[in-house]
Amino acid sequence: MSGAGRDPRGGLRVLTAGPLTTIQDLGRAGHMDVGVATSGALDARSHRLANRLVGNAESCATLEVTFGGLEVEFGRPAAIAVTGADATLVVDGRTEGLNARIRVRRGSRVRIGAPRAGVRSYLAVSGGVDAPELYGSRSTDLLSGLGPEPVTDGDHVALCDDDEVSPPDVELAPVAPIGHVWTVRLHRGPRVDFFADGEFEALCSRPYRVDPRSNRVGLRLDGEPLRRVDRGELPSEGIADGAVEVPGDGRPLVFLADHPTTGGYPVIAVVDPEDLPLLGQAGPGDEVRFRPAP
Repeated sequence: MSGAGRDPRGGLRVLTAGPLTTIQDLGRAGHMDVGVATSGALDARSHRLANRLVGNAESCATLEVTFGGLEVEFGRPAAIAVTGADATLVVDGRTEGLNARIRVRRGSRVRIGAPRAGVRSYLAVSGGVDAPELYGSRSTDLLSGLGPEPVTDGDHVALCDDDEVSPPDVELAPVAPIGHVWTVRLHRGPRVDFFADGEFEALCSRPYRVDPRSNRVGLRLDGEPLRRVDRGELPSEGIADGAVEVPGDGRPLVFLADHPTTGGYPVIAVVDPEDLPLLGQAGPGDEVRFRPAP
């Protein structure tokens, strides 16, 4: 049973949960001082859009579906939207469009297929997904274990009441196609001086590939190693969302939403916050390119 529990008003019955489905909202910001990371939707843009399409506040919780495979049955009528990865959406046996508001009835079945591009789909339901709040968020943090457990086959996921949902300001959203090359902007990090001259510029000129070991904690990148000149030990330092840490093998690691709150390797750069949601869709083997932020 997931952390959402059973919904006496009629929620979602999970027929298949897929490789990884979690409850996510915009996270629990402002608690790093007590060792609590932000967590929340990795692709916050897609999460926000899905909520807007069904008339929810952008802060409402959605289901973040990694690599597809989710199928649910609805216990009440609702408006839904699926955004994010380029995946096939099937409602009651009929293929439906992504990034659009769709009405479902009680007993409807919704299935999200494996993505052709991208990694994470966001299923928003009118009213929002319900689960106990912790530090003001319903998000699952996979590293710390805070928040609801990941959704599993047979779970019942609770839904919030949708009696006061606002009319959506958009019912169909034009979204640029997702590909397999991601370009994001970088700011210089606090430990650039631990690296050889020109290594930040080198980081911004080389292509990298997403390592299959990447997850919600961090995006591991394969490519030419960065050269470190200061091999001195670092005390544990605070880690920001999007920090680009360089472990001993010289290959960059971009910290994502479920990252630890401290780290001991030098941070050469930080991803621009506006671009960080893009990396939530970067899949194994995809190419990542960095550019210096203006």
